This record gives sequence, structure tokens and C-alpha cells, in this order.
Amino acid sequence: MRTPALGLGTMGMSEVYGPADRGESVATVHAALDSGVTVIDTGDFYGMGHNELLLAEALRGRPRESYRLSVKFGQLRGPGPVFGGMDGRPEAVRNFLAYSLTRLNVDHIDVYRPARLDPAVPIEETIGAIKEMVDAGHVREIGLSEVTAETVRRAHAVHPIADLQIEFSLLSRAVEAQILPTLRELGIAMTAYGVLGRGLLSGRWRAGQPTAPGDMRGMSPRFADGNVQHNLALVEDLRRVADAKGCTVAQLAIAWVAAQGADILPLVGARSRERLSEALAALEVRLDAADLAEIEKAVPVGAARGDRYPAAFMSNLGTDS
Repeated sequence: MRTPALGLGTMGMSEVYGPADRGESVATVHAALDSGVTVIDTGDFYGMGHNELLLAEALRGRPRESYRLSVKFGQLRGPGPVFGGMDGRPEAVRNFLAYSLTRLNVDHIDVYRPARLDPAVPIEETIGAIKEMVDAGHVREIGLSEVTAETVRRAHAVHPIADLQIEFSLLSRAVEAQILPTLRELGIAMTAYGVLGRGLLSGRWRAGQPTAPGDMRGMSPRFADGNVQHNLALVEDLRRVADAKGCTVAQLAIAWVAAQGADILPLVGARSRERLSEALAALEVRLDAADLAEIEKAVPVGAARGDRYPAAFMSNLGTDS
């Protein structure tokens, strides 16, 4: 079986997009593994540990070598939807890792990464602490998430970085300027999340569509009135290209990310087997130069309106758009 060139992001199975069905979530993880997907991405703060416990249930009985766990850590939370910054201190790294190993019921994490940069702790100290965990056998590789090209270089000088996880889609292309060239210079892969723009590129979102309680899109600038109409007009232009290719808008958006290089792994946040099946079919969509030009015409660089996160979250991202 050919290994699908995409990974499964599981955050939505625990929070941020409203209620999820636990049974369907577990079944979706099983379907992904059965389809040959090997990379499963989570964060210890997704649902305050809920996501790791869910994955432990879904992965029970599966050979450990059949999947790779990518885990983000360090995001501080409070009761309710409260985010309290980052903790990248070496003692915190060891603490977060111990909890993740226990909740996931595994003896090692394949790729361990700080969720964001802690501005109070030099990245060298955080990466140095993870390196100690690599040396001890608790972690296989070190990753990064949402940091600048300069931070990538500093971290890579301490220990080889396996990949950078960062938002990348037709609506979020700022990584192309400095970050992606730096990764390629250093031989570091990229894991692209948000490939469907949190649903904007799914082809199913409608202006004025209500959001469920707990759905972060209710606070997202790109979904705000005025912005969302503009962004959905781009999607309709993209739909015409998708129709000509005989695929869905979502499949075209995923295929576009996959076509940007073999060193880029698209993460899909499927919460159901139906959405997973649609995403997997995107890997059969072949885009030639003419297709890519039509897609570029439909959604030019910088065409999206609105920041990709609310203002309070924009200061600790690797790019500003």
C-alpha cells in the first residue's frame, strides 16, 4: 500500500470547532491508519488532555511502529477557553512530556515540538531540553511550530530539526517569502496545517452560517461579516477550477498544498470518515502547470481578507498573515 502523503490533525476531535462525536472520531483515526496514514498530530493542551486520551483509545492494539505521533506542548491554559501564554522552560519540557507519555500510553513521542515560541526562554534552552529527552529515548525527533526563519536557524544549531509545523494554504502563503526557503536550505520538512482555511476552502461554508458553541470560527477575522463574503467569492472562483478538474474545492485545495513540494506534508483535520475519504482522494488529483496557473488566478497571493487568528494570538506566530 502506498503511504498517503498527508497526516491527520486531531484537534477538532476535542475542541475549537464545536462538539465532536467520540465514536466517529475514533473510527476516523482507525480509517486513517487503515488507509496508510501514519502521521497523527495532537497537542497536550487540545481539550486539556482530552485529545491525547482519545488517541490512546483509538491507537490501542495498533503496532507502535505503524504510526508516528507528533505532539505539541507548552501552551498554558485556564478553566474554560482561556489561553495563558507559553512555557518553554527545560523543567516544563520534561513535565509536559511525562504527562503526554502517560496519557497516550506510549514509551516515546516521534516528533515533539513547542506549540509556540516562549518569548521569556531562549529557544536554545527549550530545544536543549528536548535533546536530552531524545538522548534518553523518550523522543525520536524534534519539531517546531509557528516560528520565524531566524528561530528555525537557532534551534537547528542546537539539534537537527525534523520539521516545522505552520499554517499554509491558498489563503495563507506568507511562509513562501522566508520560511520555506530557509527550511529547504537546511533540509527541514514542513507540516502544513490549516490547508482548508478552517473550512473556508471546504466548499461547504456559507456566509451567515451560524457557528456552534465553542467554534473558534465565531471569533476568526476571516469569518467576520464583510471578510467572509470576500473570501467566499475567492472560493467560488476556485470552484470553477475544481469543477473543470472533476474534484471538489477541498480536494483541489489539498492537492495544491501537496503540489508545492515533496517536503511538505499537508495535515487534514478530518473529524469524520466521510471528510477523511474526501481528503485522501485529493492525492489522486494531479495538477500541471496550467492548473496551477488557473488556481493562482482564482486565489492570488495575499487575496484573503482578515488575519488568520484573532489579534490577541497574532503576536506569537511565525508569520503575520
